[in-house]
Amino acid sequence: MFYLIPLISAFLLAAVFTPLTKKLAEKLNIVDFPAPRKIHQKPIPLLGGLAIFFAFSLTAVIFWSAGYIQDIKITNLNVAAILISGLILMIGGFLDDAYNLKPIQQFSWPILAILIVLVSGIRIEYVTNPLGGILQFPANFGVIIAFFWLLGMTYTTKFLDGLDGLVCGITAIGSIIIFVVSLYWDVALSGTSILALILAGSCLGFLIFNWHPAKIFLGEGGSVFCGFMLGVLAIISGSKIATALLIMGIPILDVGWVIVRRIWERKKPTQADTKHLHFRLLDIGLSHRQTVILLYGITVIFGLSSLFLHSQGKLVALGVLAIAMAGLGFGLILIYRHQHG
Repeated sequence: MFYLIPLISAFLLAAVFTPLTKKLAEKLNIVDFPAPRKIHQKPIPLLGGLAIFFAFSLTAVIFWSAGYIQDIKITNLNVAAILISGLILMIGGFLDDAYNLKPIQQFSWPILAILIVLVSGIRIEYVTNPLGGILQFPANFGVIIAFFWLLGMTYTTKFLDGLDGLVCGITAIGSIIIFVVSLYWDVALSGTSILALILAGSCLGFLIFNWHPAKIFLGEGGSVFCGFMLGVLAIISGSKIATALLIMGIPILDVGWVIVRRIWERKKPTQADTKHLHFRLLDIGLSHRQTVILLYGITVIFGLSSLFLHSQGKLVALGVLAIAMAGLGFGLILIYRHQHG
């Protein structure tokens, strides 16, 4: 029952902070205007990530000061670094939403945030060997792997942020699954479980206002913060990288495919388009909400599978996911061509 307290606390704070953030964005005229590749028909306030971050941070500080977050696996320095890194992402996101920064300027803020958590000691020390046993990494190598892992997760949710409620909903689902995973191996009321529930509650409180038709968008800061936190949680939950890959499998594969296609077509990898999976689902006739719910469902199915599979089974599940993604993408292309002659 105690686990409901951080979840509900963060939910309520996000539900309070989001309307305030919306008013701030409107007052500063930081809004997302309609454009050819965008699907909303009127200007929508940005900066929504601030509401998630403040709800997450305030709740985390309350439970941190009460002694419920720091433990044998999460030090005070780790918690401080996570909160400072989140703040850095918010600053960079605010500047990008307000002034439309160049890609290299956008890129510098997540890099700085990641470096801060790595300096605090957060790194990937090991992963489970699918063939049995543990693969232990040297300290320096574990830092390098953690850097690219966090960078990949951060930009996965950034690129995924194309439909109302998609990123914050998947982040909430992922956080809850990581919480459940932590119950299998961790001590009761661990720092990992509390942080996962706080992130889930913060995203769910924001989702009230971000569900289609959205009244506010995540903005740059929110879209990168969600992926960054899922990446951090995957590390501190005992290097549950395979679990996070199953949770975020479809978005990761989608982002990877889109980036490869853009490079193949000699376009910038960061150049936005409407070729993502969620846009293709809209193209074949699914509604906005149906598309989001379908992607929620896929996330839940593969995320829950991680609770019942051992390492080798997770590897098989990842292979099934990749094949399913390829089949789904190919099928959507055929359906679209058939519908449009």
